Amino acid sequence: MTTRVISINVGGPRAVSWQGRSILTSIFKSPVAGPVVVNALNLEGDAQSDLTVHGGARKAVYVYPSEHYAFWREELPGVDLPWGAFGENLTTSGLVEDTTRTGDRLRIGSAEFVVTVPRMPCFKLGIRFDRPDIIGRFLESGRSGFYLSVAGEGIIRAGDSVTLMSRAPDALAVADAVARRLKREGP
Repeated sequence: MTTRVISINVGGPRAVSWQGRSILTSIFKSPVAGPVVVNALNLEGDAQSDLTVHGGARKAVYVYPSEHYAFWREELPGVDLPWGAFGENLTTSGLVEDTTRTGDRLRIGSAEFVVTVPRMPCFKLGIRFDRPDIIGRFLESGRSGFYLSVAGEGIIRAGDSVTLMSRAPDALAVADAVARRLKREGP
């Protein structure tokens, strides 16, 4: 299977009403066409709302495998799930949690990235799907996706291949990192 970027998704902060409060969120991402500049902390056209939990050097880009969408279409019948629905910046093919490890160095287009941590979603995923139970279901599914830091700025496009440049020999698979955290903290 070819490992590649299926979709590049960006979005900015917007205020939404949630449980009687106004919440600022950037979880609503939409696919973009053409080349996208990768900066040290973000993709061009994207912004995070709460840098205490999303964004920054270790969480600059969020990746979610396209392979997981079939599972969620079964779990959430009737819910529209376009690429970017989980708030990911990159929807990929062939890059999944079981085989991707923290510390993996990846090349996409002319940019370089390092896999840092799995995504542990906050309540804003519940806002995106208008269902608070999605957070526990998301974590228990083992379909977390993961964050990348930017090791080298550049330009990426949908359709670009993802090349594994190097791997730390004793690094944890993303799926194992999620399982350890859930065992320690619960969903």
